[in-house]
Amino acid sequence: VQLQASGGGLVQSGGSLRLSCAASGSTFAMYAMGWFRQAPGKQRELVATITSGDRTNYGDSVKGRFTISRDNRKNTLYLQMNALKPEDTAVYYCRRYSGSYVVPMESDYWGQGTLVTVSS
Repeated sequence: VQLQASGGGLVQSGGSLRLSCAASGSTFAMYAMGWFRQAPGKQRELVATITSGDRTNYGDSVKGRFTISRDNRKNTLYLQMNALKPEDTAVYYCRRYSGSYVVPMESDYWGQGTLVTVSS
């Protein structure tokens, strides 16, 4: 399984970006997916997750600003980020869980990350 994240870049505070994560394989729809981020000097943190049944969950710091979605026909996960703040600056990673629900396992797959920089 390969996960290719894209869509990061430099944006001004208050702006928007949409991240994409393209997954290889034909069983994308069966798996829960997630977005995580890691800022310099900080631990990786949850941004948002989505189950195979489209149930979503968000980290407190992004609720109301970010939206996670998936297109199973395109094997692609998305993260729409609005009202961006400088503290959203981080490398964003997509994650494919090992099952339909958000249950962390060592067998999960991670993408390579895409950098989002929000200037003030």
